[in-house]
Amino acid sequence: MNIRIEAIKKEIQPLCDQILNHNLYASIKTIEDLRVFMKYHVYAVWDFMSLLKSLQNNLTCTTIPWYPVGSPDTRFLINEIVVGEESDVDMNNVRKSHFEIYIDAMNQVDADCKSIIQFIEQLKNGSGFSAAYAASDVPDAARKFVDQTFSIIHSGEVHCMAATFTFGREDLIPGMFMSMVNDLHDHNPNTISIFKYYLERHIEVDGDHHSHLAIAMTEQLCGEDDAKWKAATEASVAALKSRISLWDAALNEILN
Repeated sequence: MNIRIEAIKKEIQPLCDQILNHNLYASIKTIEDLRVFMKYHVYAVWDFMSLLKSLQNNLTCTTIPWYPVGSPDTRFLINEIVVGEESDVDMNNVRKSHFEIYIDAMNQVDADCKSIIQFIEQLKNGSGFSAAYAASDVPDAARKFVDQTFSIIHSGEVHCMAATFTFGREDLIPGMFMSMVNDLHDHNPNTISIFKYYLERHIEVDGDHHSHLAIAMTEQLCGEDDAKWKAATEASVAALKSRISLWDAALNEILN
């Protein structure tokens, strides 16, 4: 593997360990606890898709008239990831994005998804982020998490977007969390079957194939530029710290 990628992984390993060993997972013991977790986590699922589409907009031509943009290799990498994330299949083999599958899971478990839906509707109708947050009662920690991601998007630094996407991803799911989900599923098969499917599908698709594609994309965008690798490392660190803060907030709400 690229020694620069190894250097980023070494730098962020303590933060990854904090996420993987976070007390949040052990605190999720009931369906009610899971509902709280999903209320926060759904914003990470949504802004992950926004980051993905921002990369596609920057690395490929998404306007008319079409003309070649950037490297064919990076075009291929990002487009393949987009296909899997934006048009995967649900449990019934129906085409859906991973975000839409997550909303289905929230509805099945009776988690509160009104906030995220209203937030997106506000944005679709032209509201700015501050107004959309206020109108949708978005949790403060989720606001800060989304703002961190969009600060990277608005920076225009594509190598930082790629690093955030690659190393601040959704594949930091510990085995103990999956064991907990499986246990809850055994007792409530008709309540969290979609969420269980979402996690398994995410691990299967994102944790392996998409992860390798994302690493290759980051390597190509940073090249041999020391400044880009430094910025990519800093972006990855910021993304993981933001995730820890989101997990802290979900844990606090479950405990209190």
